[in-house]
Amino acid sequence: MSNPGEFSRSMITALPADLNSEQAMSLRRTIQRFPEEAIYVYSFKENRMVYADGWEEVLGYDDSEINMLSIVDITTPEYKPFSFELNDKALMFIMSRSEELEKYSFTIELKKLHKNGKAVPLIVRVGVFKSENGRVTEIIGRNQVSYRLKLGKVMQYAAYGPEKAEFEEELNKNLFHYYAISNKEKEALGMLAQGKSFKEIAHELNVTQSAIEKRIIPLYKRFNVKSLTHLVTFAYENHILP
Repeated sequence: MSNPGEFSRSMITALPADLNSEQAMSLRRTIQRFPEEAIYVYSFKENRMVYADGWEEVLGYDDSEINMLSIVDITTPEYKPFSFELNDKALMFIMSRSEELEKYSFTIELKKLHKNGKAVPLIVRVGVFKSENGRVTEIIGRNQVSYRLKLGKVMQYAAYGPEKAEFEEELNKNLFHYYAISNKEKEALGMLAQGKSFKEIAHELNVTQSAIEKRIIPLYKRFNVKSLTHLVTFAYENHILP
């Protein structure tokens, strides 16, 4: 397995945004930022951050000092390897596509370190902001504080886009060795916890029973459980299910 973050680190630099540039001021006028949210826009054409806003409010860093490498490196230790690899695999998948690129994004729930050392729970969403000639040129990251998050030892993530099933399947294939679960897996697990059978879930989600089995069966090995009851109990104990 490649080193976590190898692909994404090869594509980014530690250059912060020039917040006095015309581009940054234009983005400030056009991008809406919500309370307790920090935003960045990174350009692969310019190999640097081109916009940052809200970082002092969220994590104590001045917008002018924040850069892509620092954003990655301030992830708390328990989430850092998984976060690195999720970013890697998600970007690799998106970069291999050439159509409807602005519709692709992924989310992850994790904690990042405030400048004062405090861990802050965040829902992070990274998506394609701009593309040219079938290639991604800019990505946008939205980091929303959420103290309602109940983060256990299982990493939770989701993938979105025109090829959502393939996107999520690729992430699942590469991230199976982590304590992690995707939205699709969590959805099926939640329905099982309600007492529904694989057949009933398949019918409700309009997929094959085999597709549901492929979402659930690998969880037994991943979470080291021996039965469905054990799996559901594990899910509640680790805040996978509400």
